[in-house]
Amino acid sequence: MTDKFQTTDSDVLIVVDLQYDFCPGGRLAVPRGDEVIGPINLLARRFKHVLLTQDWHPPGHLSFASSHPGRQPYETITVSYGPQVLWPDHCVQGTRGAELRDELDIPHAELILRKGYHRDIDSYSVFFENDRTTPTGLAGYLRERGLSRAFFAGLALDFCVRYSVEDAHRISLDAVIVEDACRGIGVDGSLESTREIISQLGIPLVTTEDISAGT
Repeated sequence: MTDKFQTTDSDVLIVVDLQYDFCPGGRLAVPRGDEVIGPINLLARRFKHVLLTQDWHPPGHLSFASSHPGRQPYETITVSYGPQVLWPDHCVQGTRGAELRDELDIPHAELILRKGYHRDIDSYSVFFENDRTTPTGLAGYLRERGLSRAFFAGLALDFCVRYSVEDAHRISLDAVIVEDACRGIGVDGSLESTREIISQLGIPLVTTEDISAGT
């Protein structure tokens, strides 16, 4: 039986990387990624607190295949902090592809968190860079705001959402994934391994219909 949730003042909806480059037609398109915009707009109305994240890379970022001569997108290399998938150039600072989708209609969003702006390290998680130690500052923000449970929606389920909920679990922040408000990209079994780790961590997978606004 699926868990049902009623939102409270200590809940936050985190909308992950809903940007042009991650949607169909973008440089690192998540299949059917644009389908989540409408459900997320509706879901956000059930939360008092919402924040948005934005991948924000400088030109020549370490994660770009173009920064490694002879390498191709979706290959994996080893860097100082471990394995790194190489991506097409995407979400470059100041470009249209890096912008949040215009159709997002969440005027009460309280924060836009940019990540991935350090040239020599990638950042999937909204909490830590890919070395898993360099913080984005979001954990402290949520703690000071008294926000103790985070619902995650957005792109991509098997990378930025997955790493974010893993880190949420690691810092003892309750996490919930709104599965029908996410889409995955699928690289070398990433979707399957994501579902496995989510199950191991006991993180709830729910739908938008399982979440209602608190009174």
